[in-house]
Amino acid sequence: MSTSAAAKFTNPRAKFNFQGRTCSISGVGSYVPARILTNAELEKMVDTTDDWITTRTGIKERRLAADDEFTSDLATKAGLRAMERADVKPNQLDLIIVATITGDMPFPSTSCLVQQKLGAQRAAAVDIKAAC
Repeated sequence: MSTSAAAKFTNPRAKFNFQGRTCSISGVGSYVPARILTNAELEKMVDTTDDWITTRTGIKERRLAADDEFTSDLATKAGLRAMERADVKPNQLDLIIVATITGDMPFPSTSCLVQQKLGAQRAAAVDIKAAC
């Protein structure tokens, strides 16, 4: 854009006194269930081998949620770890995004369940549903 063109440009939101806000990821947390299912265990259940699975997927083991453990529980534990690392309190959260294809249920969204479990009443919450 030329200097004269830049001088003529006015942000259309300026007439509404738009104030920009910053956005940041202040902490990252993760959580995986305690139960491990190895390829060796799968070999006993189905006709496969560790080598066959590993060469095609790179997977050696996977984690399985307990019978009473749901996606919102996993996400909440990860969220609590992220908040602790960032020294952030629930009332300081603005947005909760849960990206999964295995939500707890169709409605309410899993992010709303996480919002409630974290005690983040002022945060917006949205699910993003996507699969590989």
